[in-house]
Amino acid sequence: MQGISLTSEELQKLLFCGCPDAVALYLYRKAGAALETALDALHFTVPRMVTATDCLRQMGMWQEAYKTTMQPERPSYSDADLQNALRSRNGQFPKLVGEAQRRLGRTLSTEELKTLLSFTDYLQLPTEVVGLLLHFCIERNRRKGSRAPSMRSIEKEAYHWADENIDSLETASYYIQSQLQLHNRIQQLRLLLQIEQRRLTSGEEQYLTNWINMGFTDEVIRMAYERTCLNTGALKWAYMNSILNSWHEKGLMTPQQIAQGDGAPKSPMKRRAPVGKQFIQPGQELSPLEKQAVAMALAGIEEDHNGI
Repeated sequence: MQGISLTSEELQKLLFCGCPDAVALYLYRKAGAALETALDALHFTVPRMVTATDCLRQMGMWQEAYKTTMQPERPSYSDADLQNALRSRNGQFPKLVGEAQRRLGRTLSTEELKTLLSFTDYLQLPTEVVGLLLHFCIERNRRKGSRAPSMRSIEKEAYHWADENIDSLETASYYIQSQLQLHNRIQQLRLLLQIEQRRLTSGEEQYLTNWINMGFTDEVIRMAYERTCLNTGALKWAYMNSILNSWHEKGLMTPQQIAQGDGAPKSPMKRRAPVGKQFIQPGQELSPLEKQAVAMALAGIEEDHNGI
């Protein structure tokens, strides 16, 4: 790690991000090391790697730092360009076309073939990585109960992969694995929040993703859910999000920490006077009615005493 220099802005963000794994990963990449070796070199598990990258992304220290170098604009491919690619000597692109049509279950149009060509030519993604990209997009739609993805949605994901330097079998495999784990975790939380009869909206999935990235356990999320329902009468996403954000900012990550650091302040209980009596404080001025009541009470006590 010798020779790493940080700007004051970078240093400040890393010092206050609250994620040591993000700091380690940023310094590792800053030293010029390859992302595909980060898991082994930093001894990260996949969930830790996901949390670290998401933390850096939220601080603007992931995408801006490592952009894929491309031409300023995507080339406008002609029919001749497409035919040349289909007749390429190495045969990689024709094989990719066959694989894409087999996976998508249809024949691709000319414009779709040009989009597919841009993945390897413009985005510089290896054909084997594009194959994993197709697999990922198709499986993602299948899990959501949707039909095969459009080439437009696959193109959007391809640009995301290029922006994130997901350009090798190692990085692509890691990304697919982490996204599958995230999907499974979201489904667990969906059941915890008693959402069983419908799909989640994209906004709801984003809330759950953020809470997962914060590192909250099921028990803590259940506590926030119960507090939300008690205070609002239903699951209010923004309200529950404010609770979890507050705990995260305070560093309260376990039920024990929350009980100690976020408990409602207890007001001292006031002693209630017995029915029919009022406690008179020393020096307290009595009203005329109170004076009359006291006199009548004393007279009654004296009369009872004389009758004994």
